[in-house]
Amino acid sequence: SGLSAPGEIASLLAREKACAVSVRRQGRYVVGADQTLALGTRIFNKPSGRAQAADQLRALAGHCHELHAAVAVARDGKLLFEHVSIARMTMRRLDDAEIESYLEEAGDAVTSSVGAYQLEALGVHLFEWIEGDHFTILGLPLLPLLAFMRGEHLLGV
Repeated sequence: SGLSAPGEIASLLAREKACAVSVRRQGRYVVGADQTLALGTRIFNKPSGRAQAADQLRALAGHCHELHAAVAVARDGKLLFEHVSIARMTMRRLDDAEIESYLEEAGDAVTSSVGAYQLEALGVHLFEWIEGDHFTILGLPLLPLLAFMRGEHLLGV
């Protein structure tokens, strides 16, 4: 594939999701979304278990990483809209005891999100600085999507 930039990967995945489903749902607008997490050139995946979650947190602690959230809209297999937003998030320094305490408290949720955190839950305690849109962090650049939908007269507000 040759894709390396995190935003390109997120965009490709969002496009593919939207286009694939829109072919099966003729005449409907279909929204696809995806997100990547990158620390420099390293791209993270959802951790497979607690040990990998701890490894990810050790790597992210004390550093700024980027979340690239992409959204795409397709109809009848044709891409109509796409957008990528970036959030920059600085995780505070964490020692091994703090990481273990967080993992114990967060439980199985650490394997459901890339980076082993959910900002809307206990994960907010891991951060010292966040720059970016809340919806980007959650994985869907909602404001650009709503603007597109209004432009297509799909929303009444």
